Amino acid sequence: MTFDLFGSDSGALTSHDKKRVLALHAQLHAHAYRYHVLDDPQIPDAEYDRLFSELQALESAHPELQSPDSPTQRVGGKPLAQFASVRHRVPMLSIRTETDTEATGAQHFDTRVRKELGLTASEPPVDYVAELKFDGLAISLRYEAGVLVQAATRGDGETGEDVTQNIRTIRQIPLRLPANAPAVLEVRGEVYMRRADFEALNERQRGKIAQGVKGEKTFVNPRNAAAGAVRQLDPAIAAQRPLSFFAYGLGEVTPPDEGGPEFTTHFAMLQTLASWGFPVAGQVEQAQGATELIAYHRRMGASRDQLPFDIDGVVYKVNALSLQRQLGFVTREPRWAVAHKYPAQEQLTTVLGVDVQVGRTGKLTPVAKLAPVFVGGVTVTNATLHNEDEARRKDVRVGDTVVVRRAGDVIPEVVSVLLEKRVHDAPQFTMPHQCPVCGSVAVREEGEADYRCTGGLFCGAQRKEAILHFAHRRAVEVDGLGDKLVEQLVDSNIVRALPDLYKLGLVALSGLDRMADKSANNLLEALEKSKQTTLSRFVFGLGIRHVGEATAKELARHFGKLDAIMDAPVDALLEVSDVGPIVAKSLRTFFDQPHNREVVEQLRACGVTWQETEPAPRAFMPLSGKTFVITGTLPNLSRDEAKERVEAAGGKVAGSVSKKTDYVVAGADAGSKLVKAQALGVAVIDETALLVLLAEHAN
Repeated sequence: MTFDLFGSDSGALTSHDKKRVLALHAQLHAHAYRYHVLDDPQIPDAEYDRLFSELQALESAHPELQSPDSPTQRVGGKPLAQFASVRHRVPMLSIRTETDTEATGAQHFDTRVRKELGLTASEPPVDYVAELKFDGLAISLRYEAGVLVQAATRGDGETGEDVTQNIRTIRQIPLRLPANAPAVLEVRGEVYMRRADFEALNERQRGKIAQGVKGEKTFVNPRNAAAGAVRQLDPAIAAQRPLSFFAYGLGEVTPPDEGGPEFTTHFAMLQTLASWGFPVAGQVEQAQGATELIAYHRRMGASRDQLPFDIDGVVYKVNALSLQRQLGFVTREPRWAVAHKYPAQEQLTTVLGVDVQVGRTGKLTPVAKLAPVFVGGVTVTNATLHNEDEARRKDVRVGDTVVVRRAGDVIPEVVSVLLEKRVHDAPQFTMPHQCPVCGSVAVREEGEADYRCTGGLFCGAQRKEAILHFAHRRAVEVDGLGDKLVEQLVDSNIVRALPDLYKLGLVALSGLDRMADKSANNLLEALEKSKQTTLSRFVFGLGIRHVGEATAKELARHFGKLDAIMDAPVDALLEVSDVGPIVAKSLRTFFDQPHNREVVEQLRACGVTWQETEPAPRAFMPLSGKTFVITGTLPNLSRDEAKERVEAAGGKVAGSVSKKTDYVVAGADAGSKLVKAQALGVAVIDETALLVLLAEHAN
């Protein structure tokens, strides 16, 4: 089958029109290839759109100019009533799957190949090609005279479905091949959806569902979304689904004696496909023998989660085509290839219950308790539902059959529910408004997705985090009280709350791992020293949400006494510099919990003390309302010294640069913060300029 680009009545056209259409075809195909395959665009989108519009106008004025390989035909044609059947001239056969998902599966394949070829142990290793096994939909693309004329699904291997109109919408797939391509070429490959495109698609779907659009749904995984798009009867809908393509093989090809290509290896064939404009995965490698196949399997498995698309394994193929022919087939499967899968990342299981777990920082997370299922290489019994909104969106209920996913080290999660298997009248999950560990109020602040326990000083789930924060050098500071020691103290039930720190004795400490008498005495001395602190350090050490070091200093400066802070209503708290509605509400919620007040009183009873003053009118400070960021190494001041001086002058020191930053103090080796400040137009000063500002305060 061949095509006349201009049709039978093209003689009425000017030669300029004909040449311009050909030029636009070439330019648009070349730019689309650089954009969608090489990811290296050479012109702005607006320029591409201008060229595309020019071609559309020419084809509209002269319909006979339109051809099947025109870039305008990416999306075209009326919706189909059904797909036509396509009989594959060369069957699309599946390959054998290696059941051993460990790296040793590669050794089994190599052993079989060497046995079939009659190779002894002393003979050289077999040359293979190792590829990724994409989790998508197999497609055959047929080109005649260099033009894409048909695309078909695998079907049963002998007969598939004609999905040409939908495949044309995939911009990575060339509509016309270069002049050196054979007269007949069938390219086999995989249609898939990148993870980012899948997430964006589902986000759009959720938006439609929220707007009440009927018939819309979210998709379970990228493979299902891709397969559904390819089999859309309306190509306009398929064009809205962001599909991609990788080529990995051939079907029917013009034979060498009729002018077709003559390949000697599979790897050379893939390189040629890439030269003709087909996307070929960059992870394709040649491998010598089982050792290199095993290394490839392990390497791709380790990087699997970092790939921008899903794979469920790798594929090994004997590289030499002459050896492929010698090995042949067994029960319609090639002896020269195998799919070596990784442990499944998705499985079905049943929800036995839904619990709520409390994290180290007080975050409440709903967790589905599952019938044990082997997924992602481990047995999974719990899967996160993330937060209240996600739990409601997925609507997971006890007794449901669910799809569970675990990818690499990612915490297992429930992907979707099989609603058709739902138990009748299964109750909906309701997020508790009390902490299941300590009974304190759980609150969800405006604009946040998570509920959090407000009993930070009392809650057993937050015990370790509360102690570590309290002992931090910027808080009360207990030298020597680190992560590992806190783990031992809490896990052995020696310390159940902050006041227990000040009840520790030498005997209890000496019984801990790696705690000699000297170390124990040093810790006891550090605890005794920590009893003498400041009000701002103590307030910061309480770990109140949103109350950082600078805010704690402002509270101490404004109120002078802890009781005044604990009893202050929201309106009074809002009078404090650096305290807004969110911080004021967080303070009020924290001190309204009887558990937290009790811990504060016990700490006082243990001898933790600080100097208190009468609240005094706030003096004018020249740096009030100014926000600083300190980056790099200053010539004379340490960062802590610079921070203390700025805060003493009424300024605030932040950890990151934003549009609200007034000054960035930059020293030697200033990095990304300096770059961001310059990009945002934030004033950048050095230590000398900072000292000038501070001198104004001193004067």
